[in-house]
Amino acid sequence: MIDFQNISKSYGGRDILKAVSFRVNPGERVGIVGPNGSGKSTIFGIITGTVRPDAGVVAIPRDHRIGIMRQKVDAADLPRTLIDFTADAIPELNEYTGELHEIEEKMDSGAVDDAEMNRLLRRHGYLQSTIEHLGAYHLEQEASETLGNLGFDPKSLDRPMKEFSGGWQMRAALARVLISHPDVLLLDEPSNYLDVPAVEWLCRYLNNFPGTLILISHDRFLLRKLVKVTIEVNAGNVTRYAGGYDYYCRERESRQKLLESAKRNLDHKREQMERVIDRFRAKSTKAAQAKSWMKKLDKLEDVELPDQLNYNGVIRFPEPPPGGIEAARIENISFGYAPDQLLLKEVSLDIAAGDKIAFIGYNGLGKTTLLKLLVGKLKPLAGRIVLGHHSVIGYQAQEFTELLNDELTVYDAVRGALPPAASTANLMNVLGSFGFSGDETSKRCGVLSGGERIRVQFARLFVNPPNLLILDEPTTHLDLAARELLQQALVQFPGTVCFVSHDIEFVRAVATTIVALTPGKVTKYFGNYDYYMEKAGATAVATPKNVTATGVSGASAEMTAKERRQQRAHARQELAGALKKSKDAVAALEKKLDQLSDEKKVLVAKLSSGMKLDFGALKKELAKVESAIAAAENEWESAATELEALRQENDRINSRE
Repeated sequence: MIDFQNISKSYGGRDILKAVSFRVNPGERVGIVGPNGSGKSTIFGIITGTVRPDAGVVAIPRDHRIGIMRQKVDAADLPRTLIDFTADAIPELNEYTGELHEIEEKMDSGAVDDAEMNRLLRRHGYLQSTIEHLGAYHLEQEASETLGNLGFDPKSLDRPMKEFSGGWQMRAALARVLISHPDVLLLDEPSNYLDVPAVEWLCRYLNNFPGTLILISHDRFLLRKLVKVTIEVNAGNVTRYAGGYDYYCRERESRQKLLESAKRNLDHKREQMERVIDRFRAKSTKAAQAKSWMKKLDKLEDVELPDQLNYNGVIRFPEPPPGGIEAARIENISFGYAPDQLLLKEVSLDIAAGDKIAFIGYNGLGKTTLLKLLVGKLKPLAGRIVLGHHSVIGYQAQEFTELLNDELTVYDAVRGALPPAASTANLMNVLGSFGFSGDETSKRCGVLSGGERIRVQFARLFVNPPNLLILDEPTTHLDLAARELLQQALVQFPGTVCFVSHDIEFVRAVATTIVALTPGKVTKYFGNYDYYMEKAGATAVATPKNVTATGVSGASAEMTAKERRQQRAHARQELAGALKKSKDAVAALEKKLDQLSDEKKVLVAKLSSGMKLDFGALKKELAKVESAIAAAENEWESAATELEALRQENDRINSRE
C-alpha cells in the first residue's frame, strides 16, 4: 500500500498540502481530482521521490515497481528510433543484462573455483528468471502493438523520436510506461495528447491492468470508466471518497450542504454567546460568568468550507442571426499538403442548420484540415466549399485560450475583436452574457483562470454573433468546471456547431451527429456518439495477457467475431424500425404534396375560369397553398436524404456478413 502520514508541502509560503493523511491500497483504481494548481502533481512527485515533503512520511513497499509517464522526453532519447525508445521500458533490465554478461565471461574464463562457480550459476539463474519474468523477450513486440493502438503508422517505427511533434512524443512515452507493467501506474492527464479512438483503446487497456492505478485527469470519460476510489485535493486538504467519479460528485455535494449547515449553526451559536457575554460583562455580579462564556467561545472550532470546484454562473451565447436550412456543404473536395499525397479525397458532406457535428478519428487523418477548409483557411485542390444562405462563421483554433494578450483588460480584449468603426454600445451586454460585469471587465487577462479565459475568447467571438461555430479542440487544458461550462453553453446554442475534441464525455453530451475519419474514408453517422459506437463497433483490444504476434489470441478473436455478429443483428433490428419510420415519413409527405398540388390546381382553375369570384381571397389562398407546398418540399427533401442515408447504412451492415 501507499500510505501518506501527515504530509505537508508548501511553495513560496503557500500551503499546497497541510498535514494530509490518506492511503492507497494494493490493486485500487484511484482518481485524483481538484482545481488546477491544487497539488495533484505534487502527490505524484512525493510518491516517486522527485518532491520532498516539508513534514510527514510516505510509506511505499520497497519491492513495488512504479511507472510514471514523464511530461517531456529527455534530449538524450531524441536521436533514438521510436521502437527503440518505446521498447526500452524497464531501466533495470539493462543493469540485469549487463551483470548477466559479466557472469558469463567469468564462467567462461576458467579462473574461478567450484564454490565461486556455484555462486555464479545461482546468480545467473536468478537473473535469467528475473529478466524473463519482466517480459524482456516480448517488449519490442508489445511496443509495436501498443504504438499501433495509439495511432502510430507501422512504417514510422524506425523514425527517430526527434522527427515527431511533442504530442506524438508523449504518446510514445505513454506506450513506454504501459508496456513496463509496473506494480503501481501513475498517469497524469494521459488523454491530453490522444484522439478519441486512442482514448477508447487506452480505457479498455487500463481496465485490464492488474496493478494499482492512480490517475490524475480532467477527462470525465476516463474517470467514470476506470476509477473506483476518488481523492479530492483542494485548499491544502485531501479527502478520500470510497467510490467512482459520479459517487464523488453526489457525496461532495451532500458533504458541502452538511458543512454549510454546520457553519450556519456555529455562526448563530457564536453570535448568541457574544451577545450574552456583552450583556453579562456590564454587570459586576455576572463578570465571572462572562469570563466562563468567553473561554467556551474561544474553544469553538471553525468549520472550514472547501473551495467551490464548479463555476456557478453560465455562458449565455447571444442569439445567432437567422440563416438558411443549410449551414454549409462540402462538394467532392480533395486536399493534400503535397499534390501526390492526398489527405482527403473526393469528400462530400452536408451540414444542416442546427447540426452539432463532432469530427473524430486518429490524429493525422485530416480532422483539423477539414475544419480549416470549412472556414477558408485552406483551399481544396479539387471540389468546393459552399456556405449556406446568411451563414456567419465563428472559428476558434487549437490553443485559442493561450492567444490572449495578458496585458489587456477583459474589456479591451473583447473590444479589440469588434470590426473597424463598429459601435461599442452592445459590448457590455456581450460581456455580461459571458459572466463579466462591473469590476470584472477591468481584470487583466494574465490573471484569469482557464474557465475565465475561455469565456473571454467566446465573448470576442460573439461581438459579431455567428450561426456556424467551428471549434478545434476547445477543451484542451481546461479543468472539469470549465469543460462543463462550455458543454452546457453549446448544448443550448441554437446555431450550428462543427468541432473536434478528444474529450469523449464532451462529444457525447454535445454532438448530435458524428463524422468519422478513417484512412481513405469519411463516414457520417446520423446520431450521437453512443449511436456511432454501436454502429461502428468497438475494435478488439490487445491486453497484456492476450497479445500475440497478430494482435489478439484466437479465443479473444473468436469472442470478438461473435460479439460483432450480435452487434450486426442488433443494428439491423434497430435500423429496421428507423427505416420503416423514415419510409412512412417520406410517404406521408408525398401524399401531403399530392393533396396540396390538387388544391393548387383547383385554385388556378378558378382564377382562370372568368367566373365572378373574390379574386383577392383566392389569391391569398393560393399564396398560402404555395407556401405550404414549398415547406413540404423542404421537409420531403430532408426526410428523403435521411432515408437514403439509412438505406446506405443498411447496405453497409449487410455487406459485412
